[in-house]
Amino acid sequence: MTRIHLLPGKEKSLLRRHPWIFDGALKEKNAPVPPGETVAVCDAKDRMLAVGAWSPASQLRIRVWSFDPAETIDKNFFRRQIGRAVDLRRQLGLLDPAGGCRLIYSESDQLPGVIVDRYANFAAVQFLSAGAEFHRDTITDCLMELPFIDGVYERSDASVRRKENLPERCGRLAGTAIPEKILIKENGLTFETDLLNGQKTGFYFDLRSAREEVCRLAGNRRVLNMFSYTGGFACAALAGGALSVLSADSSAPALAQSERNLLLNGFEKNHRHVCTDVFELLRQLDSQKEKFDLVILDPPKLIPRKAAMIRGCRAYQDLARLGYKLLAPGGILCNFSCSGAMESALFQKITADAALEAGVNARIIKHLTQAPDHPTLLSVPETFYLKGLVTVIDSDNQ
Repeated sequence: MTRIHLLPGKEKSLLRRHPWIFDGALKEKNAPVPPGETVAVCDAKDRMLAVGAWSPASQLRIRVWSFDPAETIDKNFFRRQIGRAVDLRRQLGLLDPAGGCRLIYSESDQLPGVIVDRYANFAAVQFLSAGAEFHRDTITDCLMELPFIDGVYERSDASVRRKENLPERCGRLAGTAIPEKILIKENGLTFETDLLNGQKTGFYFDLRSAREEVCRLAGNRRVLNMFSYTGGFACAALAGGALSVLSADSSAPALAQSERNLLLNGFEKNHRHVCTDVFELLRQLDSQKEKFDLVILDPPKLIPRKAAMIRGCRAYQDLARLGYKLLAPGGILCNFSCSGAMESALFQKITADAALEAGVNARIIKHLTQAPDHPTLLSVPETFYLKGLVTVIDSDNQ
């Protein structure tokens, strides 16, 4: 292996087991190492600290595979790491043959740049870094060794690959051909998922716990479900006894799939879809003095990069303000941010400011976060990204 040295004092984060090494921390940041090759990471005194994958096109120059300097990055290594990830999901009770979950969550499962979602007996994979790309075939082989996986499909079409100078790519990698639609079970509900064309890999497993909470809260309530995608929250609300659900999203294909999911679960009544710009619809509903008992706001990532922080914060605050204005007295707002750059304290402050602007008094009754199959590695706080607040307004708010 090529030995890459950290500049003096730059080993602190590595000693705390954070796996990211940026080019500014390296003495040989322009070393002639092929993309994805394994390198030895050494401190300024040439003491070897870790082994990682080299990415010459990215400012994030090395992602650490292992903090054991003696580790060999081969098929046995990936077999062990994947096995640990699978064992965790088994402990969480998430390996129901008819279900689905995030099977591998990148840095949290100590496989940087590797995302694997399981849909029944199929795996959807994203290779998002030079190192993951380099070991693509090996990782695929290891996934096919799992007894519950019949086929592997690649969804490496995320824009983050451009930072690694990697082209976007989708297609079958191994095993049985992937059906156009796959049915999975979650919390007693059935969902039709689209691995081939859906957002991310087709389903948002990270909202599993949030959907459980919505099901618990929705009884006898009129529900407004914004950025509804394929109907996960709508189905959960109706399963919980909601009186009615109005769902809106700007994607017609997503709403068509949502309609199919509602039919699959016997929810033909008490639901309406609107294909529109959600911000415009919220303002329209406010102008019409509409009121709901439960408002769900689950927007896409509004802060894709730190440069968009101010604009994104304003958008989150505007959404929450409109959500509060549409609540009937005693109503509940569930608002979310999936932006990693958004810190929990800031999201709570934005929501508090929105309540003030809307003229309501609100209390937090629950914090929501990503489901357990998206664990947060303590040494990598960046693996925590989903923030959700459940707040209730006073019953005497007018």
